[in-house]
Amino acid sequence: MANIINGKEVSNNIKLKIRCEVDQLLDKGIKVCLAVILVGEDPASCVYVRNKEIACEACNIESRKYALPADTTESELLSLINELNNDNSVNAILCQLPLPKGLDEKKILNSIDPKKDVDAFHPENVGHIMIGDYTFLPCTPAGVME
Repeated sequence: MANIINGKEVSNNIKLKIRCEVDQLLDKGIKVCLAVILVGEDPASCVYVRNKEIACEACNIESRKYALPADTTESELLSLINELNNDNSVNAILCQLPLPKGLDEKKILNSIDPKKDVDAFHPENVGHIMIGDYTFLPCTPAGVME
């Protein structure tokens, strides 16, 4: 007989464990913050970002959503990323893909500080993953593997 995995139960247990870890950090005065950048209104991306907000809330992680219009310029987006890179209250940055046409995804992703690159798309993080020397893994694949 096959084992049936209860995905909701597994997810809730992981979130509970993360919340305990986040609460321990908060007790030490360390606040955890994820900045999510959403450019445009791709329906799937909107759902994905909303689910991240809900997960952050369940884990007691501050979530900051930066919803930008589809006609945002590359310069404006790079400026926001630079601001978040230099904001010590932001621990992690996620720029939701796909980006609207006219924005260079590679350039945008490479501009995120590797230490805050939650998707691990920055070449420095990809290199660390390839040699097994990494601080964290890309969030979606690591979650699936968990």
